[in-house]
Amino acid sequence: MPMSDPPSPSSGSSGSTKSWIIHGVAAGAAAALAAGAHYMYYRLSGKFRSRVIGIIPARYASSRFQGKPLVNILGKPMIQRTWERAKMATSLDHIVVATDDEKIADCCRGFGADVMMTSESCRNGTERCNEALSKMDKRYDVVVNIQGDEPLIEPEIIDGIVKALQAAPDAVFSTAVTSLKPEDAHDPNRVKCVVDNHGYAIYFSRGLIPFNKSGNVNPQFPYLLHLGIQSYDTKFLNIYPELPPTPLQLEEDLEQLKVLENGYKMKVIKVDHEAHGVDVPEDVDKIESYMRERNLH
Repeated sequence: MPMSDPPSPSSGSSGSTKSWIIHGVAAGAAAALAAGAHYMYYRLSGKFRSRVIGIIPARYASSRFQGKPLVNILGKPMIQRTWERAKMATSLDHIVVATDDEKIADCCRGFGADVMMTSESCRNGTERCNEALSKMDKRYDVVVNIQGDEPLIEPEIIDGIVKALQAAPDAVFSTAVTSLKPEDAHDPNRVKCVVDNHGYAIYFSRGLIPFNKSGNVNPQFPYLLHLGIQSYDTKFLNIYPELPPTPLQLEEDLEQLKVLENGYKMKVIKVDHEAHGVDVPEDVDKIESYMRERNLH
């Protein structure tokens, strides 16, 4: 359900801002409590998070790259390359493309993908996944949000985040990171992540994290790059759109921060993944060169 944006933390009274934050925290706590009994029942019954669907959200009107899902990557639309890679994952019972654009829908049906039409009001891929899920007849326990701009995503990574979520009953979300290349350290399109000693996310940022006193990239530090793939417990996915936007989410423009700010736990796996996604038009040449060098036509 679309929601209006809350007042900016820099506007209005401090009291209204405080009440907004308190409301968001309370909503998250209540939702977590309501979902707890469900998690425990299915874990004990041996059916815990066993039914998995992969959803590829795709919209045409991107502010950074108009029509990005349909861009040609060595002879195929990028959305097709992503779908073909996702089909190789063994953990997915079904895959569907969720879009609000008929051009994308027609393209996907042309290469054999199932398509679910969603509204233009979805603010991000997570909300689009939730809407698509709500329109399906079959019920699923886990939804994998497979970003359509990751045409070389390894199926093993998809399977890895599913297994990570299935093995972590205290988490409602899982995702993947890989090593950050030094040249991408200050690129705001490359989202960085820090993780605790137990493999749970602490924070995500478009800036370099952690940051040091010198202000320079430390070549000895294992910085982590967030990959654009994530999975959710479907009970949490139903709750997510109802949670108010949060200050850090709005400031960084990163949807996963709303999960952390509301007190939910997010499991993170570390993988080896050299090829990054396509964020801006300039990335197309980079990924095509990468594919040619490795004969990935």
